[in-house]
Amino acid sequence: MKALCWHGKHDVRYDTVPDPILEDPRDAIIKVSACAICGSDLHLFDGFMPGMKSGDVLGHEFMGEVVEAGRETTELKVGDRVVIPFTITCGQCEQCLKGNFSVCERTNRNADEAAKVFGHTTAGLFGYSHLTGGYAGGQAEYVRIPYADTTHVPVPPELSDEQVLFLGDILPTGWQAALQCDIRPDDTVAIWGAGPVGQMAIRSAVLLGAAQVICIDAVPERLAMARDGGAVTINFEVDSVVERLKELTHGKGPQKCIDAVGMESHASSSMEMLYDRVKQAVGAETDRPHVLREMIYVCRPGGVLSIPGVYGGMIDKIPFGASMNKGLTWRMGQTHVRRWTDDLLKRIASNEIDPSFVITHRARLGAGADLYKTFRDKADGCIKVVLKP
Repeated sequence: MKALCWHGKHDVRYDTVPDPILEDPRDAIIKVSACAICGSDLHLFDGFMPGMKSGDVLGHEFMGEVVEAGRETTELKVGDRVVIPFTITCGQCEQCLKGNFSVCERTNRNADEAAKVFGHTTAGLFGYSHLTGGYAGGQAEYVRIPYADTTHVPVPPELSDEQVLFLGDILPTGWQAALQCDIRPDDTVAIWGAGPVGQMAIRSAVLLGAAQVICIDAVPERLAMARDGGAVTINFEVDSVVERLKELTHGKGPQKCIDAVGMESHASSSMEMLYDRVKQAVGAETDRPHVLREMIYVCRPGGVLSIPGVYGGMIDKIPFGASMNKGLTWRMGQTHVRRWTDDLLKRIASNEIDPSFVITHRARLGAGADLYKTFRDKADGCIKVVLKP
């Protein structure tokens, strides 16, 4: 079969790889009908996530049709149409029973390696390094789905692929980011990053009743899409984020702040940007935490920091004393996808939200290697890429 494979920093290739096979009686094989390039994939593309190996199949946002099911798979049959969450879940461990699906205790087949880095294992993830199990991803013609009974979202025939595809990642990620804020009717929610997750967080915060949603970015197309979703926007390359947030909140600051950027954030201050770049280059820090620093500084005392943006390792110069003294609450983590998908599927079916608004580029899978660069560089107005094998 054909797939998009990682071969090193900035080196994604459209390769021929072996077809997946059933490796366990609880597995299923799906034929991919649509997949997407996610902002988190760019952390792999840019070489910031450890544990990648040359030839790894990329992609964790995908859907398709079941073409084969293991003998112990009872919830799926050949022909079923499903979206696959990026988190692989057993549905039976202590964490899954609590709904904490992104930290499933059983699905990371490299759990010992993950525990050395993080203290405990996380769930297995599709197409996202050997620290999370080394599972082949969904930017491919076919994918093996472990624990298939609990690692799928069934979708009705009347909804299109583009309406439901993002149930696998960015829609529940933006939704969880907003829910973690415990939004109240008088809240201002500030969201850093107007990429796909930021766009979903904007619409989620609006649906959850925020009084004001503010989005910070610098890409004109992204800012325009954010305004279409109901946000007031700040271009951090034009205006001071700190001063504009003061103006928009009568000097008090936002009660809730969402980091929808993660480890590759950009600073308007050239000195701060240079500092983080140098620290990264010499291995003294792995991630650029400008957004975290800024959120801590501007957030109203007693507020909440919600962090869906991915971080992979060590960060530096975090004003933790400010966070502690202001009494800020931090809520973060990979998305517990299946906790939210039933509700979100109903909202899609009732036209409360149509996640396909975020798609700007559609192409065949073979064009994916070049579109990684387009997406990373935010060229040609690119906000979200959907690929079809």
